[in-house]
Amino acid sequence: MEEASSTPSTGNASNDQRVLVTGASGFIASHCVQQMQAAGYAVRGTVRSLANAKKVVPLYQMCPGARHKLELVEADLLDDQLDNWKEAVSGCTYVLHVASPFPNEIPTDEQVLIKPAVEGTLNVLRACAEVGGVKRVVLTSSVAAVVGQTAPDFNKTYSEADWTDLQQDVGAYQKSKTLAEKAAWDYVNKLPEDKRFELTTINPSYVMGPVIHGSTGTSQEVVGRLMRHEVPALPHISLELCDVRNVAQAHIRAMTLPAAAGQRFIINSGGMWFKEMATLLDREFRPQGYRVPTLSAPKFLASIVAWFDKALQMVMPRWGQQLHFDNSKMKNVLEIQPYPPEKTLLDMAYSMVDNELIPRTAQYKGQPTAS
Repeated sequence: MEEASSTPSTGNASNDQRVLVTGASGFIASHCVQQMQAAGYAVRGTVRSLANAKKVVPLYQMCPGARHKLELVEADLLDDQLDNWKEAVSGCTYVLHVASPFPNEIPTDEQVLIKPAVEGTLNVLRACAEVGGVKRVVLTSSVAAVVGQTAPDFNKTYSEADWTDLQQDVGAYQKSKTLAEKAAWDYVNKLPEDKRFELTTINPSYVMGPVIHGSTGTSQEVVGRLMRHEVPALPHISLELCDVRNVAQAHIRAMTLPAAAGQRFIINSGGMWFKEMATLLDREFRPQGYRVPTLSAPKFLASIVAWFDKALQMVMPRWGQQLHFDNSKMKNVLEIQPYPPEKTLLDMAYSMVDNELIPRTAQYKGQPTAS
């Protein structure tokens, strides 16, 4: 399969235009920042605190040869006074709103996720409308806003025309992404003509790939737990995934392509069973001193565990089933070819060891240059 270029085409727009990236220190956003700097854009990023060196320093080091030095400003998703957001948006032609909470466990109060997702999105859009000058906003949504039901239709191929049915049993994260995206479309569609700007949404599946921002997060949990041998056995569950480099490409191409305005784009490479992922990692890393679990868990045992593990409880209806997504708009409109899932997984694992997010063994040799 053809691999996507690491430097995206940026259409006919001038690369000297300023782009705001919210949540710049996050997994997806850091790749957006790096790719845009490499393409010559002037990039401004928001972070919660400029004093957090662990989050900030890696951002300045990602693209040392950039034409424009990265600019970072502080902003909070729940700052409804909008002062910081209006300052952040000022002078920007495009806005990539990437910041949104992504939990590694189900919260007791779903509003912990829903409030910052919905209100944060609306605060950024309000700032764009009030300041003016923004041509297009690209919002990071998720396939969780396409299909988030506990028991979806596995015989169906889901597309951008589909929405998560909030009348069914839906998890807090799925609800937060659905409500946030719907709120965004509703807000922009109701803007008066003199304040209106274009909106596009990116709906990735489970995002994996190389870590460049120097810290761990929910997206790294699967690989981290397998590599650290923190799971005794593997559930017969499939993970529909995409590469973070493709997701960043999608944001940048959707930012300028005329055909992308007013559209949703599913970003998905395909599905991998946990057994497939573990076997691939074990084959690659066992000679380097790692012991990745490859034993399959019996369904009856997993069902018992699910009584005490809400995260497992949510995915048990997907046991032995795979979701299917139509990624034709990703390939035909944005002209992005997905990375092979196997490469995505290995690149992620190597980057996590290299960034010391997974302990190094004495036998670790690093990623072969040819891979």
